[in-house]
Amino acid sequence: MKRTCIFQDTERMGNTTGLLEAARRLYGEEAFDTCGVFLDDPGDHFHGIFSHVVRVTEGLMDRWDARAMTGVLEKLHQQHDFDSILIPATTLGKMIAPRLARRLQAGLVSGVTDILRQKDSIEIIRPACSGRILEGIRFSGPAPVILSIRPNAFDYTPDASPGGGLQTNVSEYSAPATARSAVKQLHVEKIKQTRDIRDYEVLVSGGGGVKERFSDLYPLAAALNGTVSASRKLVDQGIAPRAIQVGQSGKTVSPKLYMALGIHGSMQHLAGLRQVDTIISVNTASHAPICSLSDIVVQGDTGEFIDRLMEKIMIHKLNNKDS
Repeated sequence: MKRTCIFQDTERMGNTTGLLEAARRLYGEEAFDTCGVFLDDPGDHFHGIFSHVVRVTEGLMDRWDARAMTGVLEKLHQQHDFDSILIPATTLGKMIAPRLARRLQAGLVSGVTDILRQKDSIEIIRPACSGRILEGIRFSGPAPVILSIRPNAFDYTPDASPGGGLQTNVSEYSAPATARSAVKQLHVEKIKQTRDIRDYEVLVSGGGGVKERFSDLYPLAAALNGTVSASRKLVDQGIAPRAIQVGQSGKTVSPKLYMALGIHGSMQHLAGLRQVDTIISVNTASHAPICSLSDIVVQGDTGEFIDRLMEKIMIHKLNNKDS
């Protein structure tokens, strides 16, 4: 039976189960064991879906110590002989994956966004050339293969996994860290935290067709209790910050409503949309790729659409206030 190791998503623990879906895609209908490695106590959140849960003893290492964590995963592989090791492409994960690959002399595919399987053929999809193209990689050779999984790229469905309803074995990793980073934390300075676009149920997203009116997207998004996102084109032009970019080289999102204003919808941008309930696109070109995926298509000027929609929203709010 295949064995896969899944390292905790250190930035967004809820996304850890997305790596389980990646493992399911990797092995298809074949049964496999899952070993989840957690820096924090996962509680009961992952019981019944992991075969084994390993909790790293609190205080054994610093949370930001990629070198020590790499050593933990290396020792666990020596004990369990994993066929695959899945690591989230978070800040910490991006430092651990290449270190671990070098220590284990293993293949590494970073920034994975999809896994396609046809019979015995497995193709791993990742963005290349700064997100301009999608690259398909087929691997062969000795285990393990290490995959760095892009956050929010996979959605886990318990009923679809062969791991559902498992009796989870919990253990604690307490072996002293033999290799620790020489970097020391001098002080911690708190910064103002802003919500991530992946946390919103409504996204008002702008592309090249709305660059002259991009600032008007903010009051529209606020009126809809959502936030603003953007395509790569506006980010590259310095109109929008990279933190709100949707797409292969940006973030993968799954809101209930995605309003695409002036977005052409390249393959790279569409790959950043996952399980969106409703897509409304406004574009002068009805043949734009985004339109073929949209539930509602408005062919026309984005500026006029924004003005009319804002007017309708304000009238609606005034009527509700008066009543």
